[in-house]
Amino acid sequence: MMRTRFAPSPTGSLHIGGVRTALFAWLFAKKNKGEFLLRIEDTDRERSNQESLDSILDGLSWLKIDSGSAPIFQSQREGLYRHAIDQLIASGHAYACDCPKERVDLLREELLKSGKKPKYDGACSQKNIDTNLEGVVIRFRSKQTGQTLVHDLIKGDIVFPNEELDDLIIRRSDGSPTYNLCVAVDDTEMGITHVIRGDDHLSNTPRQVQIIEALEEKIPLYAHVPMIFGEDGKKLSKRHGATSVVEFKNQGYMREPLINYLAKLGWSAGDQEIFSVDELIDLFSLENCSKSPSVFDYKKLDWVSHQHLMSMDNSKLAMLLIQELDNNGLSLPRQDAESFVRHYKERCISVSDMAKKISPYIVDEITYEPNDKEKFLSQSFQNNLELALMSLSKLNAWEAQTVDTQIKSLVKEEGIKMQDLAQPLRVALVGKASSPGIADTLFLMGKEKSLKRIQLAIDSIR
Repeated sequence: MMRTRFAPSPTGSLHIGGVRTALFAWLFAKKNKGEFLLRIEDTDRERSNQESLDSILDGLSWLKIDSGSAPIFQSQREGLYRHAIDQLIASGHAYACDCPKERVDLLREELLKSGKKPKYDGACSQKNIDTNLEGVVIRFRSKQTGQTLVHDLIKGDIVFPNEELDDLIIRRSDGSPTYNLCVAVDDTEMGITHVIRGDDHLSNTPRQVQIIEALEEKIPLYAHVPMIFGEDGKKLSKRHGATSVVEFKNQGYMREPLINYLAKLGWSAGDQEIFSVDELIDLFSLENCSKSPSVFDYKKLDWVSHQHLMSMDNSKLAMLLIQELDNNGLSLPRQDAESFVRHYKERCISVSDMAKKISPYIVDEITYEPNDKEKFLSQSFQNNLELALMSLSKLNAWEAQTVDTQIKSLVKEEGIKMQDLAQPLRVALVGKASSPGIADTLFLMGKEKSLKRIQLAIDSIR
């Protein structure tokens, strides 16, 4: 059976680049009726923590990128690693090294100064040091001649000269196994057929291939996904904005648009931009993954999110809006929610965004946007607001059409520019100078609250 995995370390939050890697591995497994496994690489005891683990699990759960089984923890598999290390020692593929750290550091420093690649010189490789001695490390005996070929399903064939690979440590002096050994053992023992991961791991691949060969196990196929950069061409980081999946969730982005956008970062299917999750599963292939880094564009994410929102059924969207408002301590009748959806759908990128935009209609106290208040709630617009208050208070039927007719009549009779009436009214009603058409805004606010807020605005000017 085709089997992929996602193997994060619980040493930080789930980064958006990691999510994209997990998504590709998950889509590939789903497309090929295979299995997707989650492996937590927690052998770094000092840096691994529960908060990071919870962040990873919560993020994947929210996105529904799930394996259908419990996560596998490296910390619970140390017996497998010890057995593999013993096997490598017995077959002559590993040896004990008692070189002081100071010697190794000095060696690397000298090699760097001479312009050479820093690597261990194999000083202990022929010494037959007892592997059970306290304080020694175990090194893997890397091949020093020839080449290690990695057939990458995205990048193509990649050749690594063996002379550039040093005898890496596979067991530390405290007896704990190291990253490359654990990964090589896990990928074979778990039956991983396709290792799909970020290309920042590419340099580890020839090391893991050699370890797997020495253990006489089957080498999986590899696919290294290019990095995600910010718009400045540098590795995506905090300075570019939100980077953890939890941050995107907290900002109100919905699951499907985020998955859609991440899938398009480094993969394509013709000119199509908008996909459902089922469509992604059906169309995904490694052959259509890009070999070049992707650029994270927050504006494009917002556009994708908006397209998904526009395609949603209004009735379903109204229920989601009610739920979102309820989460924020606000309530709204179903009929009113559907009315707000019709008027605000084209102006929003998510349900959360919509809830924020309509909250001024629901809350008891209005908060003005400072710049809009200074500009439009001034003495130069006071008379226009007073005229509007007088005219609108005469209306008996408070419908969008009758309100629109009344506003247009007032503009014509008084010789006022529409924008000089509409903008002060918007700020008076919702606290800022952006909203749907002023007649729709008044209709959505309702007569009683509209008149009350216009009066409050006039009072604030006075």
